[in-house]
Amino acid sequence: MSPDTSTARPDHESVNLVCLSGRVSATPEARLLPSGDEVVSFRLIVPRNATARRRSKQRVDTIECSAWTARLRRSVRRLQAGDAVTVTGELRRRFTRGANGPMSWVNVDLATCDPMAAPPDGND
Repeated sequence: MSPDTSTARPDHESVNLVCLSGRVSATPEARLLPSGDEVVSFRLIVPRNATARRRSKQRVDTIECSAWTARLRRSVRRLQAGDAVTVTGELRRRFTRGANGPMSWVNVDLATCDPMAAPPDGND
């Protein structure tokens, strides 16, 4: 049986967009690249949901996030370890050559980085 193509979307465009909420692991770090570009990066700690925790002992994922624009670099520099944020951006796979050969990792190139409101303390 051939697939039903009546519902196919020939005009469909692929999208690379991620949205994550979590806590900043440490003070963001600025780096000046050989190209002269500056990037400010931090790691975002995102708890895994209950389903994922049943499959693995790992309770969190730690994701590198990078700010490339001047506005985002200024905003990200103000973050501190433990700050709760929501970020959006595009997922990138980066490559480098280390002492043990080629390595790769995923990184979020930030489009936004917004602080999350602190939860009420319940002492009202």
